[in-house]
Amino acid sequence: MVKHRRLILTVLVLAIVVGALSGALTSYLLSKYKSQDALREEFYKVETATHVSPHHIRKAMDKGDESFILVDLRSEEEYIREHIIGAVSIPAYKSPDKSAYGDVERIVNSFRQLPKDKEIITYCYSIPCMTARKVGKMLAEHGIYVKALGIGWNEWRYFWELWNHEHEWDQTDVEDYVVSGKQPGTPILKVNSSVCLPGEFGC
Repeated sequence: MVKHRRLILTVLVLAIVVGALSGALTSYLLSKYKSQDALREEFYKVETATHVSPHHIRKAMDKGDESFILVDLRSEEEYIREHIIGAVSIPAYKSPDKSAYGDVERIVNSFRQLPKDKEIITYCYSIPCMTARKVGKMLAEHGIYVKALGIGWNEWRYFWELWNHEHEWDQTDVEDYVVSGKQPGTPILKVNSSVCLPGEFGC
């Protein structure tokens, strides 16, 4: 009787282990062999859920749109020197040369204090800069989800024509969209500024 129970228990345990292993292997194989189209679809969903067009943000500033908050992740020193007008400072750098990624509690708590009814959009130094990505991952691990500006400070400040439409080059001036000091500053309303195309395919 005891041997019979042991045999049943052994078979049951083996069935559970084999089932778990086959389930894990099936999941792995399905994820490994996704079709190219499925991978592209996933990529674009992630991109559009995370990145925000700088052109869209500039246009929103012109209209006085207050539905979002820009967060500058550069050092406080760099923020004070100059930043995108309207942006608040939550530094992920102690100085221009030294990161503060280990200061998780301060960074997370600072983001928690931002208004919950606004879209939070981060930016750092440049397009390839990993700071916004690292901070975004850190925040997501704490249940806070932010978006990232499609460019960084360098492109916004020094490569204005790179991301603005050609017909706008003579109509806009980067100096109207940057400010110095500890305060965010207030964007200048431009009543004649045309809005982007309506709908999901607008800029």
